Amino acid sequence: MVEWKKLGEVCKTISPPKKLGKEHYSDVGVYPIIDQGQKEIVGFTDDLTALLPYGEYVLFGDHTRFVKYHDGRFAQGADGLKILKANEPIMPRYFFYAFDNVEVPNRGYSRHWSIAKDLLIPIPSLSEQQRIVSILDTFTSSISNLKQQIEERKKQYEYERDRLLDLEGKEGVEMEKLGEVASPNCSLSYGIVQPGDDVTEGIPVIRPVDLTGTFVNKKGLKKTTKEISDSYKRTILQGNEVLFCVRGTTGVMSLATKELKGCNVTRGIVPISFDNDITKMFVYYQLKSHKLQRTIADKTNGAALKQINIKDLRLLTIPVPSLSTQSHIVSILDTFEASIRNLEGQLALREKQYEYYRNQLLTFD
Repeated sequence: MVEWKKLGEVCKTISPPKKLGKEHYSDVGVYPIIDQGQKEIVGFTDDLTALLPYGEYVLFGDHTRFVKYHDGRFAQGADGLKILKANEPIMPRYFFYAFDNVEVPNRGYSRHWSIAKDLLIPIPSLSEQQRIVSILDTFTSSISNLKQQIEERKKQYEYERDRLLDLEGKEGVEMEKLGEVASPNCSLSYGIVQPGDDVTEGIPVIRPVDLTGTFVNKKGLKKTTKEISDSYKRTILQGNEVLFCVRGTTGVMSLATKELKGCNVTRGIVPISFDNDITKMFVYYQLKSHKLQRTIADKTNGAALKQINIKDLRLLTIPVPSLSTQSHIVSILDTFEASIRNLEGQLALREKQYEYYRNQLLTFD
């Protein structure tokens, strides 16, 4: 038998002894500080007067509407985090999964707990709760494991990338400006200033928000008219460029593939092409190195809207070794990136599986 009860009836809200401001966040300490704005641990503390009692809690972002499970003691950072404790005999882990399966309507800037607390969740027998938790724990454990593998692989990749690309002053290495390394046919120009409204049968346009991975996915790109795109001919893509973000999150970049030939970019992106694929990938990795990212950050100006000038972009100095050395380095770093993408693909699949089974297990007549 399954009972349906309101979320607010099967848990109680817990208030911490006190909330810690950002001035109390520290990289050291035993107990985590959780802030609803970041949805994650934002620091640590040893302040026992700010800690909740040891227990199993469900954390609900009152504005951002995320649901997380936390086991142990912690302190709270910013406002907007609801700390919930399931009433007996409901298993805390079951309460977390059931809550995670509830869709809280979006009501703008209203306080979402006032909406969520009246939504219904199913409460089956304790044995059924245990069965559901056992199955879903297998998925969440696998997801956590994959996330940890990805983080570790990224750290390995960044370490190797910076080590391999530290070439300044070494034999056979020339220091060249980015504008000199790029193809002579590449003008390093800004893209479309005003792409206008989305046009169903128009020309796909890449924006800074589309630079989310190694390669840009054509699916879902906003489209502009052919007339607007043609007025920015210098940034029409051939499908083999490094797409460099010069506004907002400067220094973020992705690669254009052949499927993007004929597409264009907005004002926030500068396409950079090269005559040699190896050189393109070598420069791509150099631009992602910590050393050059720091230089890019130093050259970035503006407060409300951060940007780097094309002149400064052209003058970025890059160590360029022989093509054989470039090829060797690119081969190693390509292997790392492919490995990370593979793990990220596994993670996306596992998360979809978790959502599917969570929905199936928590659907009752």
